[in-house]
Amino acid sequence: MKHISKDDTITIPDNVTVSLKARQITVTGPRGTLSRDLRHLQVDIQRPTKKQLRIVVWGGGRKHIATIRTVRSHIENLIKGVTLGFEYKLRYVYAHFPIGVTINKGVVEVRNFLGEKFVRKIQLDKDVEAVASTSQKDELILTGNDVDKVSQCAASIQQSTRVRNKDIRKFLDGIYVSEKGTVVKDF
Repeated sequence: MKHISKDDTITIPDNVTVSLKARQITVTGPRGTLSRDLRHLQVDIQRPTKKQLRIVVWGGGRKHIATIRTVRSHIENLIKGVTLGFEYKLRYVYAHFPIGVTINKGVVEVRNFLGEKFVRKIQLDKDVEAVASTSQKDELILTGNDVDKVSQCAASIQQSTRVRNKDIRKFLDGIYVSEKGTVVKDF
């Protein structure tokens, strides 16, 4: 069943400015600027007031209407990124061979995984910062403004320590995402 029109609105916070041109959205806030190209989606993004965005789908079916929520989530993630930032915490898990992680100029090196001599090198995105935790042993903290880049770096680190050719029920070693949150804690 096709609907004539469906829409949803987003309220823009006071400390954030949003510029919109041909479904290319640029969001600027206290932590920086993020932009997203949404030209591949067939939605209409309007600006009824200075502090509101309206996403409209005309003549859409069920799957087409689902893009409204997708666009809304993308824009909300941009706003959250420039105001609060994103932080992923990863923990090293090992039974016998201690995993050694070093951070050098945007490259995370994983050594001694399952006692292997091979050094795994994971290139981080230029917008993502990695630091070893000072409060918790065997913890790596990834921070950045873009949730896609931070989560992709965390996933790349986790996937680099996948156990192969062994029983994964017994060999639980690896680096796993333990916590997802924001850089600014009190909001």
